[in-house]
Amino acid sequence: MERSSPCVVRASLADQAEAAAGGAPDLAIALGANLPSPAGPPLATLLAVRPLLARVLADWQAAFCRPAPGAGGRLIWSPLFRTAPVGGPADQPAYLNAVLLVRGAGSPGCAAACALLERLHQLERRFGRQRREPWGPRSLDLDLLWWGRLRCRGGDLELPHPRWRQRAFVLAPLAAIAAAPPRPEAPTTCAARQICAPLTGEHLAEALAAALAAADEPAPLRLAGRPGWPD
Repeated sequence: MERSSPCVVRASLADQAEAAAGGAPDLAIALGANLPSPAGPPLATLLAVRPLLARVLADWQAAFCRPAPGAGGRLIWSPLFRTAPVGGPADQPAYLNAVLLVRGAGSPGCAAACALLERLHQLERRFGRQRREPWGPRSLDLDLLWWGRLRCRGGDLELPHPRWRQRAFVLAPLAAIAAAPPRPEAPTTCAARQICAPLTGEHLAEALAAALAAADEPAPLRLAGRPGWPD
């Protein structure tokens, strides 16, 4: 990954208190595809990427985050959504999108975030990603959205992602996660509420409605669960 400037970290007092208390903030990754890849059509691509991304994250956490034994690393996957393209060529096909939350991803750091982004780019290239034009069609797109309250900017990395609150293809999966009932082993606080500003399912739904109105685009269509991507 080329970097035009070094990453800069601005950690808040809330982050420091959270780390001191032994907690770790969540990390979010957006997934998308609207072109075939070596794995097949976009659905086949995302089904193939899911276990590979889980392995990438496990290796990355072991190398950079060193979470305490039994702490962190729980993956929370959104349902799949079919969404309209935003920007780019007018005739590009619809996307399949999802969001992955990593509960307790370790203490945020810009160097670790840059390393993760490079690993995500490697995974994109494995599935045929070519960066030819802004907002153009792609065989696989993996974007870091946030890592707690970490602030980084340099090269290809900017955290939090500057436009995630305006993107229906991000907000719809997040709203689905926020609306899901907690699992018996999970804390009652939804992972989607540990981002930079507190966002409940209601706030996400409001943000989604505003994003759809601003872009004049159809609402994302939630897809049914299937083998390899349960609902």
